[in-house]
Amino acid sequence: MSEIDINFEKLKESAELFYKGIGKIKCPYFDEYISFNSKGIEHVKFKSKRKIRKRDDAYTRLKNIHLAPEILKISRTLQEKQVKQIFVTIKTNNRCEEVLKYCKYFAFIAIVKDRDYEKRLKVVVRQIEGGEKHFWSIIPF
Repeated sequence: MSEIDINFEKLKESAELFYKGIGKIKCPYFDEYISFNSKGIEHVKFKSKRKIRKRDDAYTRLKNIHLAPEILKISRTLQEKQVKQIFVTIKTNNRCEEVLKYCKYFAFIAIVKDRDYEKRLKVVVRQIEGGEKHFWSIIPF
């Protein structure tokens, strides 16, 4: 294993450990809690089911994931909103079904200071019809 691979694996482990410790964050824009569930960290690592992100893309997202809760805590203005229909896997009676549901995406853009650098990041919150709002992604500009 090369040193780049070892550094990436260390970053991935520490980011996942940090992410699991977040739980929920109160967002002043919605005046409700945003959960940091397994769907968000999976989207940071994978583009879609069984399709992994490129290493440099995943690296920058994992490196900045510690800033996502901070951005949501201070966000009072919504910058982007999108509504679209997606297929969602629903488990009923030990069977999985693909169901078409409306999904809302909310994006908050902020410039935050991380060590000696200022970074412009977009944090995306997703809400599937009938579900709770949860962290979906962090995108560096």
